[in-house]
Amino acid sequence: MKHLAILLLSAALFMPQNTNHVPSFKVDPFWPKPLPNHWLVGAVAGVAVDSQDHVWIIHRPSTLQPNEIRALYRGAPPVLEFDREGNLVSSWGGPGKGYEWPQLEHGIYVDSKNNVWVAGAGEKDNQILKFTRDGKFVMQIGHSGRNRGSNDTENLGGPASLVIDEVAHELYVADGYVNHRVIVFDADTGAYRRHWGAYGRKPDDAYFQNAGERLPGPFNGAVQHEDRPSQYEPAGPPPPQFRVVHAARISNDGFVYVCDRTNDRIQVFKKDGTFVKEAFVAKETLGSGSVWDVAFSPDRAQSFLIVPDGTNQVIRIMRRDSLDVVGEFGSGGHWAGEFYGAHNIASDSKGNVYITETYEGKRFQKFVYQRH
Repeated sequence: MKHLAILLLSAALFMPQNTNHVPSFKVDPFWPKPLPNHWLVGAVAGVAVDSQDHVWIIHRPSTLQPNEIRALYRGAPPVLEFDREGNLVSSWGGPGKGYEWPQLEHGIYVDSKNNVWVAGAGEKDNQILKFTRDGKFVMQIGHSGRNRGSNDTENLGGPASLVIDEVAHELYVADGYVNHRVIVFDADTGAYRRHWGAYGRKPDDAYFQNAGERLPGPFNGAVQHEDRPSQYEPAGPPPPQFRVVHAARISNDGFVYVCDRTNDRIQVFKKDGTFVKEAFVAKETLGSGSVWDVAFSPDRAQSFLIVPDGTNQVIRIMRRDSLDVVGEFGSGGHWAGEFYGAHNIASDSKGNVYITETYEGKRFQKFVYQRH
């Protein structure tokens, strides 16, 4: 009987995981722990989880209001690292010698070598910075104020997020708030590799001028265009160009998921930029759009996408194969488990997700994965 029990247990461990259960999450209202030094965080504009399951955020100290930082309180350094229990273990960032810190922080990623990558969404933020985990400067790609448009191979245009293909040593950038593309660089040297726009086509900035579109720049972190649909014509043909390319994430099986935020859609590509498919989500959403970021469910097949919508203040769960919405959690508000500006998402090795809030949300929360 003992040997039979061992065999049954072994078989269970190696059986394919059931992908029919829609993931569910429960907020941990006690994570993270309070910050030291009377520090506060501003609008939180990026989150990443490293190989130790430490959680990193980048926030905007400049967005703290005068009435928040009177008396003893002041903004924390822009880059903060927390351990699994939510304790602050390191903090750094800001202007320094040898690099151009962004005007408006946006996006953070920690690679397998513990390098920390950061970007920015300001009008002149045309650069990406690479640091060691303790904040020592390593490399800069692009230069502040030098963007020449969505086909510039040297500079960025308001890059919103970053992710690295560790096998190919390539850096993928959702570029972003000013440009309208995904661009790929060599993660070791910073050399340009390739870029593409919506449907894998060459980006065309003239399209926006010809369409009479008023671009949202210079972006200052405030709510954008809340008084009109985020698409041109929700009932018309799909827009042929990206608008705000807010996130790019790579699945384990090698597909690139791109959040075209203010066009309310996800587009899926092969790593070479070949278009695969797309799906619209809440396509009549006003203002800042419905598709802000993507994380993957923790099963081996990554069967589900977890997608924040910081306009409608909800987190949607989509099947990865069909891109159908099959669940959601959260609502608008400032209590635990609620959102104002649900912005970025990252997951740890146990499937827990960490969700940031921008605008006046100025917060990041942990949601514990509930195993069925």
